[in-house]
Amino acid sequence: MRLFDNLHIDFMGKRTFFYLVSAGILLFGLLNIFIRGINFGIDFKGGTEIALQFSKPVEIARVRNEVDKLGLGNMEVKTFGGATGILLRTELQDIPKNVLPHVKERLETLIGNILPGVQNNIIDSTANTITYNFKDAQTADIISNKLFQAGFQTSKSAESANAVVVRLGVADIVKENLSRKFSDNPFTVQKEDKVGPKVGKELKSNAIIAVLLSLVAILIYLGFRFKFAFAVGAVIALFHDVLLTLGIFAALYGIIPGLNLEFSITVVAAFLTLVGYSTNDTVIVFDRVKEQMKIHKSLSIEENMNHAINKTMSRTIITVFTVLISIIVLLIFGGEVLRSFAFALFIGMITGTYSSVFIASAFVLEYAHRTGKAVKF
Repeated sequence: MRLFDNLHIDFMGKRTFFYLVSAGILLFGLLNIFIRGINFGIDFKGGTEIALQFSKPVEIARVRNEVDKLGLGNMEVKTFGGATGILLRTELQDIPKNVLPHVKERLETLIGNILPGVQNNIIDSTANTITYNFKDAQTADIISNKLFQAGFQTSKSAESANAVVVRLGVADIVKENLSRKFSDNPFTVQKEDKVGPKVGKELKSNAIIAVLLSLVAILIYLGFRFKFAFAVGAVIALFHDVLLTLGIFAALYGIIPGLNLEFSITVVAAFLTLVGYSTNDTVIVFDRVKEQMKIHKSLSIEENMNHAINKTMSRTIITVFTVLISIIVLLIFGGEVLRSFAFALFIGMITGTYSSVFIASAFVLEYAHRTGKAVKF
């Protein structure tokens, strides 16, 4: 059975209307990018991010109140995937100097509670770690295990079996404090990320370079496979898809509950995927246009394009519908971490299909009309 067969729609005749539609959506999106900005994730901004999953629903106001008492500055606290999930984010990578003495005091109290009267001495201390030395390896093992259960990252020293290295990170302090304050509602750590500002800037520039290089490579490939006007039309369509999806991200961030639209590394992967998909769809349309123009040399380029698009429409709709079903499943059941990835793909698949007809093909037609040059194969 063939769906949408024998269509006779004048797609190219409606191109001016869709120019206005695209221009309106792009303008709306760009205004949101400049006014609201793009909310970059921890991958690009740098800082510390912790996702916690509590066993029972937790009051976000209480969590925020307990975190504020730690003196770690402005820490963002929000729900993560549901009433039992909490996401904490701060631009800090290290514990502030004014908080460090309180952390050390807390560690001493914990060690004293684990083994009352145990002798220890600090043999090394930095902004990120403290190394304790105990009388024997068995004592060191007990302290290390108990501190780990309390929320600290610990390890045995490579230099001495009697020494325990305790990591002093923002995440460790938050976990230790919340596990104590919410002892009746235990939690597990879903994810924990720490990215330095230098690494974040490098990731941001590398992401831009990756997208731009993919567009250049596509321009060169399509320039050889078709005419150069076809290649330019395809790349303009890709810019259209990327900017439109980016604008929708900026416009909808924080508006739809439960939809985390942060721009992270996974979203960059989604953008590169939609670039590939849109190119594939455009190539299929262009191949059929090329075939039509070789067979029907007496027809105008506009007629050949309409015939080509009508013939590929059945394949295009069925393919997009199948892919969108998978993306919707991922969007609903993929969890908070994959939701922005799935949403970018969802928007990208729709815009990629749309731009193959009303941006890429339309550009080639406009080029032929305005230059007066015949496009021949």
